[in-house]
Amino acid sequence: MATELFPGERVTSYDVTSPLDTDYYDVFGDVTGDDRAAWGRARQVVDEVSGDLLHAWDRAEYPHEKILASLGRHDLLGDGVDHEGISSLSPLAAGLVNMELSRGDGSLGTVMAVQGGLAVRTLAFYGSDDQKRRWLRPLVQGEVPGAFALTEPDHGSDSTSLETSAIRDGDAWVLRGAKKWIGNAASGGITFVWARIEDAADPDHGQVGCFLVPQETSGYRGTVIEGKVALRAIHQAHIALDDVRLPLDARLPDAHSFADTARVLYATRSGVAWSALGHATACFEAALSYAKERRQFGRPLAGFQIVQERLTRMLSQLTGMQLFCRRLADLETRGELRPTQASLAKYTNTRTARDIARDARDMLGGNGILLENRVMQHLADIEAIHTYEGTESVQALLIGRDITGVGAFV
Repeated sequence: MATELFPGERVTSYDVTSPLDTDYYDVFGDVTGDDRAAWGRARQVVDEVSGDLLHAWDRAEYPHEKILASLGRHDLLGDGVDHEGISSLSPLAAGLVNMELSRGDGSLGTVMAVQGGLAVRTLAFYGSDDQKRRWLRPLVQGEVPGAFALTEPDHGSDSTSLETSAIRDGDAWVLRGAKKWIGNAASGGITFVWARIEDAADPDHGQVGCFLVPQETSGYRGTVIEGKVALRAIHQAHIALDDVRLPLDARLPDAHSFADTARVLYATRSGVAWSALGHATACFEAALSYAKERRQFGRPLAGFQIVQERLTRMLSQLTGMQLFCRRLADLETRGELRPTQASLAKYTNTRTARDIARDARDMLGGNGILLENRVMQHLADIEAIHTYEGTESVQALLIGRDITGVGAFV
């Protein structure tokens, strides 16, 4: 039944969420084969779950079983990890997947980053053969939620000062400490906990190691953090580790120091740059579609000079983000990507995405704050990715040290 329109109401809603595939410089025009197929599968995931996620975001619920099942079914949770048993995605394909998922929904992109970028990567890099045989396939298929527990309530950017301890006690390790902002950590799966080794006989005494902890283990308590106004359709948790007793083989044998943690984070930092591009693309395309559909003073908004100038500026910013990401993928494919280059892309793209999202929200007027149009959701979610995987300040210090040769962290 058609909706009855009354005087002063030309339309009841606007189509501002359909993808337009904006690529003004044809940055991704040469993407073919497996890379193009992976990008297409990511769009299929968005089509399958974005409606549910819109309602979940509104209610701060996390339908992780449906999300992980869809990502696993479309074989996307390898996130570019090169390992036996994982379908390989090139750096370009992994980036395009991150971009597309975040274009659809920021929480969806973060689920991918947590499960694939952090949990799967940690296990593939540092786990024992037995650990991989038991857990890698379930993680990649989305059957078991995976969490990466590094950040602590008192140690975010200063993660090298973490205080969670792993004390050797005979034939067991005992973990004690707290973690915060850990995605998937209260979802009934497994958590990779980074802790400081306390065993004078261990070569890694005083260094940071990693432990595989099933979340049902006695002493492990993950509590969902409430009151978030960003990434509301994925749960982050505050973890309490109250003398969690683990067998010796729970330790990941190839994780020996914070440098190993950093190796995982450097890889996911590129993913955040791509995610920011996805958010910005959604916001620009929403603004463009709205400008064409919305009429004021007898003509479409697109017919006003100031609107065309703003859209042009947004397109310029978006194209720069695309070029950053494509160059990242090319460097990584050749094995030439340096950590600080990933930092610069993350630093630039999250900052730029904020600008594009703010402009898009303003251009949609009051409609810009409606969840159905998603721009305000993207704007809020960008605030979260701007912070995680290294704040803007930390990225600036990493880059600054690289270009000046002078460390300014203290």
